[in-house]
Amino acid sequence: QVRLVESGGGLVQAGGSLRLSCAASGISFAIYNMDWYRQAPGKQRELVATLNSGSSTRYADSVKGRFFISRDNAKNTGYLQMNNLKPEDTGVYYCRLARINDYWGQGTQVTVSS
Repeated sequence: QVRLVESGGGLVQAGGSLRLSCAASGISFAIYNMDWYRQAPGKQRELVATLNSGSSTRYADSVKGRFFISRDNAKNTGYLQMNNLKPEDTGVYYCRLARINDYWGQGTQVTVSS
């Protein structure tokens, strides 16, 4: 059974940092592309960052230079380092692994106060 568990969210002041983790089990983690999405209240879920199995990354314009996606295949874990956080970064953050099928975690709440 595939399981993705996000952690690391919380309440932080604007300008602060958080590192989210996505621990995967029951899956060949290294061969999957990994994405981080977020969903703010009343808004659609949006793609924040992508890291494919070949180490190529892409970021939403709104987070470029502030967020950094990485993975440790030996630990079956992905990360999203978030720096210089802004109130508009508030939302539930989800990791997704995708190849032929895709799998989602349950999400972790990030709240940035002004």
